[in-house]
Amino acid sequence: MPALSFHCVPRLLAALLLGSSLAAAQPAPVPAPPSGLATVTVRGTRDPVAKSYRQMLHGMEVFEQFRALAPQGLLRYKLLPRSREVSMDGIVLKLTGDSFSQPLAIAPDHTFTLERNALALAEDASVMPNRKAGSMTWRTEVRSPGVPDGMRRLGDLRLECRVGMAAHLVSEDPPLLAMVGQLVARLVDVCKGEGGQYLLFAERPLFGVTMVWGNRREDLASQQLYMDMLQHPVSGRELAYLDSQALLDRTYVLPLGDASWPDDTLIAFDYMDDLHPPRGSAAAKAAP
Repeated sequence: MPALSFHCVPRLLAALLLGSSLAAAQPAPVPAPPSGLATVTVRGTRDPVAKSYRQMLHGMEVFEQFRALAPQGLLRYKLLPRSREVSMDGIVLKLTGDSFSQPLAIAPDHTFTLERNALALAEDASVMPNRKAGSMTWRTEVRSPGVPDGMRRLGDLRLECRVGMAAHLVSEDPPLLAMVGQLVARLVDVCKGEGGQYLLFAERPLFGVTMVWGNRREDLASQQLYMDMLQHPVSGRELAYLDSQALLDRTYVLPLGDASWPDDTLIAFDYMDDLHPPRGSAAAKAAP
């Protein structure tokens, strides 16, 4: 049986968790807000997309736990479009709890960092952008210095998987599927390729991906690109549940659990627009 994407749970597990639930932790006593705490007022968004600060903080702890995968790597969280119609411009991000709301700075590449905040942890705060549920998704980004421009390092991507799974960043609708995804994360280790694969996203639409370690080079098979849509298309109904639906042409999976590829393996990308530059572009004019 071919390996399945962790994100394709609608096909497999939609009925698995009927009657099941995840135990909720008892909330800690809530301290009074510190005087002078920076706050921001953001016009509320109905049915916003949000993530748990507590879970994202757990992801940061996992980052430290597995830091050997990327000893010099830096961790950031990243916002990505889930729908092609959503605008990623003008996003306002805030950390909000029961008694406070404060802004979080977003870089031009839509990445951000979190700091430890005792009040946010006690109040089980949310990290909330001004976008609706179903419009965006979340990932981690780990970058080590010294990686050639336009390439990625395998150990960084292995660590992205570890943190992303720990932080429950995959966005699934409806809520039952989110619960299914959390169960899958508990039962299998997709970061080792056990029963699933972790979806990664390139910067632009892909033509091919190559793994490089010394003289060893290996091109990813077509099944490892575009969520294997070329051979096994999913229905439009299933596609609506995938948080990668707007990024399918950028999607790839790697053998993250294959120890024969060391962490310093480089991942090289061939992009569609390099092979077929947009008409009128400088590259197209220069082509013979």
